[in-house]
Amino acid sequence: MDKEKEEYSIIIQDVYKTFNVYLDKANTIKEKLLFLFSRNKKQKREVLKGINANIKKGEVVALIGVNGSGKSTLLKLLTKIIYPNKGKIETKGKLTSLLELGAGFHPDFSGRENIYFNASIFGLTKKEIDARLDDIIEFSELKDFIDNPVRTYSSGMYMRLAFSVAINVDADILLIDEILSVGDEHFQNKCFDKMLELKKQGKTMVFVTHSMGAVKKLCDRTIWLCDGKIKMDGKTEKIVDEYIKQTA
Repeated sequence: MDKEKEEYSIIIQDVYKTFNVYLDKANTIKEKLLFLFSRNKKQKREVLKGINANIKKGEVVALIGVNGSGKSTLLKLLTKIIYPNKGKIETKGKLTSLLELGAGFHPDFSGRENIYFNASIFGLTKKEIDARLDDIIEFSELKDFIDNPVRTYSSGMYMRLAFSVAINVDADILLIDEILSVGDEHFQNKCFDKMLELKKQGKTMVFVTHSMGAVKKLCDRTIWLCDGKIKMDGKTEKIVDEYIKQTA
């Protein structure tokens, strides 16, 4: 069993995640009276309901499903931004994520300062960042703006900087959530080509997107989440075709 585990970068065992959803505050007198006698001020929402999946080293996996199916929640659990109520997640190797645009950036720092700040969070030393700095700036295409505060950046510029840092920290596992939906077509294509290159290098990737074309081009395997459960898990072509058929 230990030898089997060694071939996996990500092991997800019987994972459940529940959030408390608080009811809206009462505004009118009638609502206040109703709320006064209501015992339930909050409701529990079960977002993930017993997820089991093992992802091999070097595997590129898409998470697909309609909004609210649990895709982004699962990615956040993998990054340990949040933790499961029940179950276990193991990741092996250095992990980098692109989940929320500009997360980890300080708005008053320049782009250059944020490169150092962000890359250090991923575990790089100053010397290692120095060696990668020119490559990060060149890939981002932000040379003319790199010493401006990032609060002056557009959402597309944020994405360029975040992606450029994330692909230059020598991570073993990359988690990407809809990041390619931001920015111009030229840079989206550039990012996609880079992800194909990382795939060839044997990086493990988990990719959340609504672009079925991107899924078919990039991912060998697709996991379809529906109402917090895995509906289908298998070869991308088959899963995507069935997903399109059922959600069209």
